[in-house]
This record gives sequence, C-alpha cells and structure tokens, in this order.
Amino acid sequence: MTLQADVYWSFRSPYSYLATRRYVALTEEYDLHINQRFVYPLAIREPDFFEKNHPNWLGYTFRDMFRVAQYMGIPMAPPNPDPIVQDMATRKIAEDQPYIFELTRMGQAASRRGKGLEFANQVSQLIWGGTANWHEGDHLASAAVRAGLNLKELRAEAKAQAEELDAEIADNQKALEAGGHWGVPTLIFEDEPFFGQDRIDIAVWRMQQKGLAKR
Repeated sequence: MTLQADVYWSFRSPYSYLATRRYVALTEEYDLHINQRFVYPLAIREPDFFEKNHPNWLGYTFRDMFRVAQYMGIPMAPPNPDPIVQDMATRKIAEDQPYIFELTRMGQAASRRGKGLEFANQVSQLIWGGTANWHEGDHLASAAVRAGLNLKELRAEAKAQAEELDAEIADNQKALEAGGHWGVPTLIFEDEPFFGQDRIDIAVWRMQQKGLAKR
C-alpha cells in the first residue's frame, strides 16, 4: 500500500533545498507519495522574524547550511538573486518582492498537477546550486521541462489565479501549524511532524513501522 506524507517547503529555505533530493530519493526507493505543499518564507509570513532573532542566528545559519551541503556533497552557493529582497546588514525585508510570489504560486500550480516535488527539486537547484540570474533566460523553462511541466502554463496560471493560489498556500501554512510545526522543511506523516533535513531518517524509520515498503 502506498503511504502518503505531506512536505511543507519554501523556495527561500536553504534547508528545504538540502532536503529535497532526499525526499525525491525516498519516493523512488519506497512505495511513498509525497504531497508537496508550498508556503511563503518566514520573511513574508513574519517580516520582523530576522530582526527579532538572536544576532548570531543569521551568521550561524549561513555557516551551517554550507557545512551541511559540503558534508552531503550537494552544490550550494548564495542565491543570485535572492528569492527574497532583503537588506542583509539591517535584516529588513523590502516591500517590493519581484520573485517569491510568482515562484511560490507556480510551485502551487505544479502541486495541482501532482508535480510539486519535481518542480521544487529542479528550481531549487537553480536558486541554491550556483546558477547566476536563475530568473532570466530559459533557466526556469528548462527546469520546468525537467520536472515534466510547462513554464508558460504555470506562469499564466500564477498570474490569472493569484488569489486562488494564495488561498491554497495559506491553507498549507495553516495545515503546517495544525500539524505541530511552523518551519520548513517539515514532513508530516500521520499527524506527526519531522522538521528539518536532519530528521528524514527518523521519518523513514517511523514510516517503516507503519508498513513502508521498497518498490
């Protein structure tokens, strides 16, 4: 029997990126279906999040995410451009955000088609894997093709159905919080949350207790 899990995920989250290859690998190795549920980053949900955190938080996060990437052998570089426009010196989030809303809406449109995880996997490799100006040229279109999708269709849907997609994204956020967490990436299996790329093995252990089988 195919088991079901929900993954809550953001394009701005480095740990979401670091976890995505493993989520994909799980669906290939095991009889498991992952429902990809996109949420807006904390920078959008809580614009003062970075200002409220301990002064060491941002510096440690940067150090740790590159360390984890090196340990796991995953290419990683600072996004260029960052999906969230932010003054890193003051930590303030800009009012004008030209990337994150369309990206997240397109992700949700991909999830409507059952291809959310594939889209997240391909696009996050552009954003976090060192592709400069990932938003220009045919980078996103090629990533969509690799995910089995059409970027023009996703982009048109993101524009024409922005309110409906935002409502679905908001529902994802509510479901994440109802499931017992608030951050990403979080995998929820049978109402049990597993937060972070370092809890994937424990999630697999739990699912194996519930009958997770290899393909």
